[in-house]
Amino acid sequence: MNKKLPDLLDPLNLELSIKQDTTPALRQRLYSAELFGTTREVVIEHAGEEYRLRLTRQGKLILTK
Repeated sequence: MNKKLPDLLDPLNLELSIKQDTTPALRQRLYSAELFGTTREVVIEHAGEEYRLRLTRQGKLILTK
């Protein structure tokens, strides 16, 4: 199973796509490059609360409330 990752350097490729994973649980898969676009932080609203998902310089993810 060879999946092509989105081009990280293409500034025009900002469309968010949701792909179905082929695992038995049928999870949705989001690529971080699509989620962040050209930014390093996104805000996620969950149950009326805001959470911040940040991308570090080392390429790691930090989720804070």
